[in-house]
Amino acid sequence: MNEKIIYVELFQPFSQYRNLFTFYYAQSYPLPPKSTVIGMLQNATDRYYELEFWKLRVSIHGGFESVFWNYQQLIKGYVEVDSKLKVINQGKLLYNEGIKAQRTPVHQQELFNGHLYFFIKGPKEIVDEIHYALEKPNKILSLGRSEDVVYIRKVLDINPKNIETKTVKKNIWLTYPTYIKLKANGKRFPIKNEKFPVYSIPVRVEFWNDGKPVKNKAEINKKTERKVCFETVIYTGLDYVVYLSKEVKVETFKINLNGKNLIFKIPSEFGWL
Repeated sequence: MNEKIIYVELFQPFSQYRNLFTFYYAQSYPLPPKSTVIGMLQNATDRYYELEFWKLRVSIHGGFESVFWNYQQLIKGYVEVDSKLKVINQGKLLYNEGIKAQRTPVHQQELFNGHLYFFIKGPKEIVDEIHYALEKPNKILSLGRSEDVVYIRKVLDINPKNIETKTVKKNIWLTYPTYIKLKANGKRFPIKNEKFPVYSIPVRVEFWNDGKPVKNKAEINKKTERKVCFETVIYTGLDYVVYLSKEVKVETFKINLNGKNLIFKIPSEFGWL
């Protein structure tokens, strides 16, 4: 199969990547999970819910300048419009002077000023389509919530000849925070550090109606089945050194922009989601 890799650099002023395993407060993942990135790419190309996009492999790097907590009242359940064109929720008016739909007060962890770098690898036809859609977007793009807009700063084709692949025996020095899979192909990532942060992130989200994949947002209803696959990943910090107990292959990408060299290191088996 003819594969291609592109580099995507973007800026995101605000964000919240909801950790589905937090209930009494809404924790954010420190970086967008693969499912969130793929969702943005499906939106950018107008190929919503396209299952072919899950074949793409993504390596996610970057971070945010600060983290803060926001207090919000969230609406429970579905919001609908009745026959009188009134907005209701759980049988009650969403907006009303008297009794109205229930709100739940929640503390939400939010991220501020994100500098994100993605490497996207997959079939050339799809990756070329993504490259064009991101370089010349026909809409305002978001990553995560619909209000969390992103600004695409750069999209570059990666020449395979410029990828340096070598076997590393002792440690990997990572400039930017990233996700590394804890297990791949039946093997555990040979990290020597005894303590490291771990997250279970969604890497694939599909919507199905009666055994058929949803192809349009209008097809989603209360009976739609949502299938989510999770991956356990290690989250590395800024200028993080990963000490190894066994050797691993590492791909090094050197991006030169405006005279500035950016270096990204991706463990071949474990760094691609």
